[in-house]
Amino acid sequence: MQKSSVARAEQTLAAIQDAGDEGRRIFTQVYEQSALAAARAADERERSGIRLGPLDGRIVSVKDLYDIAGEVTTAGSAVRRTAAPATQDALIVQRLRQAGAVIIGKTNMTEFAFSGIGINPHYGTPGNARDATRIPGGSSSGAGVAVARGLSEISIGSDTGGSVRIPSALNGVTGLKPTQCRVPRDGAFPLSFSLDSVGPLARSVLDCAQADAVLSGQPLGELPARTVRGLRVGIPRGLLFTQTDTAVQAAFDQVVAELSRSGCRVDDMQLDDWCAAPFKLQEKGTLIAAEAAYIHAETLATNPGAIDPFVLARIQRGETIAASHYVSLQRARAELQQSLDARVADCDVLVLPTVAMVAPRIDSLASADAFNQANMLVLRNTSVFNFYDLPAMSLPIQVGAGQLPVGLMVVGHRGGDRDLLTVCAALQSGLQSLAL
Repeated sequence: MQKSSVARAEQTLAAIQDAGDEGRRIFTQVYEQSALAAARAADERERSGIRLGPLDGRIVSVKDLYDIAGEVTTAGSAVRRTAAPATQDALIVQRLRQAGAVIIGKTNMTEFAFSGIGINPHYGTPGNARDATRIPGGSSSGAGVAVARGLSEISIGSDTGGSVRIPSALNGVTGLKPTQCRVPRDGAFPLSFSLDSVGPLARSVLDCAQADAVLSGQPLGELPARTVRGLRVGIPRGLLFTQTDTAVQAAFDQVVAELSRSGCRVDDMQLDDWCAAPFKLQEKGTLIAAEAAYIHAETLATNPGAIDPFVLARIQRGETIAASHYVSLQRARAELQQSLDARVADCDVLVLPTVAMVAPRIDSLASADAFNQANMLVLRNTSVFNFYDLPAMSLPIQVGAGQLPVGLMVVGHRGGDRDLLTVCAALQSGLQSLAL
């Protein structure tokens, strides 16, 4: 029998407290009183035979870029410590509360959500759930660690270039980046208007599907039953498989072999023209940098030294991007999205490693060069699919005892989020290598 919501909330709050300094690096805020009140209300509803939905009484955390009424939204930055408190909850927070979720706290993040590493010099860096000396992945660093350590059942993150999928992969949990328009961003501190998306991290595809239904305001219903047999799976061999750690490649190959044995149609696909295009087109400046420079213009003009130097350098590149380059990027992106859609129309999903490497040690990234090289590689595979606005999930691959987590990225069709969730549920239940 499942424990009551109050019992689970109390257990979670005690675990956060027992984690000491590490708990304070994972969470920037813990809402003990309001969480216990929400848990008591959920238990009372259950006793009365009332259920608000699948998240009723579930323990949920939210990334510290979503507004909570009366609280300062720091977005991981010291600059925002003195910002005015939010006047109302972000829309997704409102939806979570209406669904009966128990919001346990706010999770830490990379400053302004602008790196895939997860290091934060202002509020501390949460250690990887498997090995605290290693990076958690970002930018939803606390979100991934919280789920992996059992400090929240579901975490709500954001994903602009991989910020849900990267910490999911590096900490061994499941994460969803939806099609961008699926979940509203009202009350979320932005990084990139063009690329930001809102998604959950959890232990299973089913938990992600339930959270996604609440976040998107869509009816959940049952995910259609589907087996692995007969799936049409494409593998974009080439650029996105270069510089891949041996351990990551071996884990991926294990999954591909099992897919083939299970009756999937698995085909290598030549997609390098599309996979390389986001990087080639943005050599003179990225959409994210251009939009971040606009968002942070006041801070860049008045107090740039308060920003993490590694993050500051990335934002400042946006100040030099010409309007003509920005417009040409947007037009090229729209055209490429249509051509890639046509190219992969015959596949149910694409699969590839979420991140090309396992989590490196935090102290190995102290220099700007080491940080930038790792950040580029960590973001490489995931960011391609933000550019194309395709929904994607990271599923944990089962690896040997003592090995660091590895993620399998499963990419669907734009707007086909429910189909992607259905396929990923079949993969997670049907493949031994993904049944964690």
